Amino acid sequence: MPLYEYRCEACGKPEEKLESLSAPQAHACPACGAPEGMKRQISVSAFSLVGGGWFKGSASEPASPAPSSPASSGGCAGGACGCPFAG
Repeated sequence: MPLYEYRCEACGKPEEKLESLSAPQAHACPACGAPEGMKRQISVSAFSLVGGGWFKGSASEPASPAPSSPASSGGCAGGACGCPFAG
């Protein structure tokens, strides 16, 4: 379950709650009692990817370096990716 941060719009009291993904985005403030006063805040995720070998190979086997290509003008790696945004 994610940890959500809330702040009361009436009195400014902060609060953290461990809740399910389907929890409502507002609830009553425990400090001042304002109904729907506690609003969910946008906060930084604690999830991060660390280490090598996440996409290729494994941690004991380093990934091979990407092949070098001549520089070209245009977005999206010079069109090498094949996406519709390639210039």
